[in-house]
Amino acid sequence: MIKVKVCGLTRECDIEYANIVRPDFIGFVFAPQSRRRVMPDQAACLRTKLGAGICVVGVFVNAPIDDIVDLLRGGVIDAVQLHGRENDDYIEALASRTNAPIIKAFKVTERSDIESAQRTRANYPLLDNGEGGTGRSFDWTLAEPLARNYFLAGGLTPDNVLVAAARLHPYGIDMSSGVETDGVKDFDKMKAVVERVRNFG
Repeated sequence: MIKVKVCGLTRECDIEYANIVRPDFIGFVFAPQSRRRVMPDQAACLRTKLGAGICVVGVFVNAPIDDIVDLLRGGVIDAVQLHGRENDDYIEALASRTNAPIIKAFKVTERSDIESAQRTRANYPLLDNGEGGTGRSFDWTLAEPLARNYFLAGGLTPDNVLVAAARLHPYGIDMSSGVETDGVKDFDKMKAVVERVRNFG
């Protein structure tokens, strides 16, 4: 079954939505340049309101490893998603300090980007159109040769998520702006995506 990740939750009502629709993963964005950024204390508070069984992913861009480890050890996040220039040395250094799953995002514009995703030391590559939350998809034909479990992101919406699922069969789909209206999470869109992917099987 394809996993569903809803990224960029910032409000208590976003957590309430997640508790109802039950995605497999939610994401807190800690990158300073993101409009969806949450501070560690804010994320910790939101985490206390999240129901059991939903994995919390922290999204980072070129963050100090110590900052990530602190959030993992503090129980604020369960997994890590890297969206910057983090290389395999960085990933190995982080992995040496935690057993948490590590996701590494790749901006996909050509076949060589898929080759890089294939080789990453992270547990899962994430294929995206940009640095996250762009709302645009990439050429999905480029992803077809990827022979490992990966997350698909970029331009996914309730209207096209089943097309992507049927074509690529990713391990998981990752959505942010595609389940928003006017820049904030939309309960009906979140619900529609989770239901459609679960029914797809």
